[in-house]
Amino acid sequence: MPRRTDHPLAAVDLDEVANEAARIVAAIETVIEGKTEPVRLAVTVLLAEGHLLIEDVPGVGKTMLAKAFARAIDSTVHRIQFTPDLLPSDVTGVCVYNQETRDFEFKPGAIFANIVVGDEINRASPKTQSALLECMEERQVTVDSVTYLLEAPFMVIATQNPVDMEGTYPLPEAQRDRFTARLAMGYPSPAAELAMLDNHSGDSPLDDLEPVTDGLYVAKLIDAVRTVHISDDVRRYAVDLVTATRSTPELRLGASPRATLHLMRTARAKAALAGRDFVLPDDLQELAVPVLAHRLLPAAETQVARRSTSDVVNDLLAQVPVPRTAPRRTRGASG
Repeated sequence: MPRRTDHPLAAVDLDEVANEAARIVAAIETVIEGKTEPVRLAVTVLLAEGHLLIEDVPGVGKTMLAKAFARAIDSTVHRIQFTPDLLPSDVTGVCVYNQETRDFEFKPGAIFANIVVGDEINRASPKTQSALLECMEERQVTVDSVTYLLEAPFMVIATQNPVDMEGTYPLPEAQRDRFTARLAMGYPSPAAELAMLDNHSGDSPLDDLEPVTDGLYVAKLIDAVRTVHISDDVRRYAVDLVTATRSTPELRLGASPRATLHLMRTARAKAALAGRDFVLPDDLQELAVPVLAHRLLPAAETQVARRSTSDVVNDLLAQVPVPRTAPRRTRGASG
């Protein structure tokens, strides 16, 4: 798929957002067969200025999805292989003494890129995982009291195995809360697995994947997504959903205010991908589980009943009243 090279310097509209997102999805699907919904969610998180956590068992294509996503966008990409001996300075960078200048100079770490692929993030120690906290939330890095800004767009795509796998460390709550959404790849359908055997038996299709856009244009798409309108009723519905997670006895930790912001941003991006300039309650319902579930901690009784936080969120979706109307914004109105 050819790269788009004719994009203007001026702002883009929402129709262009939907078209360009479809090009990115199509490019990634040349590598990842039969996983349209996870791929679309990944693009949604990108346009929502968020970060993505891909959690599943080994061998289902977590790292392949992250690498294909990064390659589809012509921007700086760094990969960090998280291991038990990885140090925080390997992520953020370090100041070293230059004998020629007789001064200390900063050597940037792997976090200095538009797309950062963190492979098996939960195999590193919590100390190293915490090196990402400032980067992901504030898009900056502070080393030896000096702050360095990260170039936009900036996105962390991390993969991890389930926490019951050998040699893994669970992500701290503060770390999980900084990931906008979590997705699971799942096993492919038999038809998709047959197609994979054909496409991956020789050269990797990842080698043939050409970028379809670049970081500058993605930044303009993100700006366009910010103009999507959210009515007062839909805003209130989002707050009601998040508030419900804090009051249910099935959870001992509900969603944070950051979760509400992430839910709103992803809802805007999802509406833009659908060609709409307004958010519907349906957008929030479809995003509630991937955006909220990984931030929640189940109560002891919930764990004994073998109910996941996704089950709890689905129950809350059935209980919280849905707004009857979501009025459409007219083109050019503020929101």
